[in-house]
Amino acid sequence: MSQPRSLTDKFFLIVKGLFMGAANKVPGVSGGIVAFVGGFYEEFILSLQKINAKAFKLLIGGHFKSFYRYVNGSFLTLLIFGMLVSYFSVSKLLDYFLERKELFVWAAFFGMILGSIYYIGKDFTHWNKKTVPAAIIGLVVGISISFLSPAKENDNLLFVFLCGIISVSGMTLPGLSGSFILILLGNYVLLLVDSVNALYDTFAEVIRGDFSFVRNQARLGTLKVLAVFTTGSATGLVTLSHLLAFVLKHHKHITTAVILGFITGSLGVVWPWKRTLFKTGEDGMVLLDSNGREIIANYERYFPDFANSETWWAMFFVLVGIGILLVLDWYGKRRKKAV
Repeated sequence: MSQPRSLTDKFFLIVKGLFMGAANKVPGVSGGIVAFVGGFYEEFILSLQKINAKAFKLLIGGHFKSFYRYVNGSFLTLLIFGMLVSYFSVSKLLDYFLERKELFVWAAFFGMILGSIYYIGKDFTHWNKKTVPAAIIGLVVGISISFLSPAKENDNLLFVFLCGIISVSGMTLPGLSGSFILILLGNYVLLLVDSVNALYDTFAEVIRGDFSFVRNQARLGTLKVLAVFTTGSATGLVTLSHLLAFVLKHHKHITTAVILGFITGSLGVVWPWKRTLFKTGEDGMVLLDSNGREIIANYERYFPDFANSETWWAMFFVLVGIGILLVLDWYGKRRKKAV
């Protein structure tokens, strides 16, 4: 399963991890798309599948090198490193641009998803009476998810654990956005904003020699929530990988068709031209959560105004998004020829 990798390949694997981490944080975008288009989706799933009883036996027995080789450790380490760096760097930059240039960010991701559909569909020639209905089901589910209304925030630890299991779907199922699922569950801000910021602030304080966070009950509570969410995510990642490895092995074409449907359906979530709708009370006032933030009800989508110069800039970023996928396609073909 594991292939020899040059220094350049290892660098690009970290970059792909950066993209996966950033994509996982953006509502409507799936990190699994990056894995699929980057040409390492199957290796990712099969590597995660190796985290099983045999792997734990090797680890507990002190056979660390054997464990590392068995789980394709070099591949997973570089990829996960890229994701972790992304959560504390690229995703922070992404948050900045989402706040100031939201239309252009959505446009770029819309272009990337368009490019993904082309990338996955161009070589798929296995349309038949099984794959066509599978693609339609994936499409309908993808579209339906984009029109669901979010729930209220819930910090119950069992629910947070379940959120972790469900949200990791974005890494393992291309087209299904884990972060958008968290919005629907009402816990996006709690788990991907407040918790990550609390961890970042804690690390920064510890580096400065400041351990005052141990007396901050609110901070400790948020860190506990993050720990439970992370445990749920790890559980979901390993569990789903075993299921997907089986499905990919025995029903590869049907799985690819479903993924194509999912990705196409997710275009509705990342449609760049939309307005955020907020929940309001009987008096018409916008409802706030426990931290004083406006509660998102859903999005209102509209068609672009081509008389507006900003629309043409957005179209440019759609092309940039498509271009990123074409570069990944070129790199993947080049690497296959070199192997």
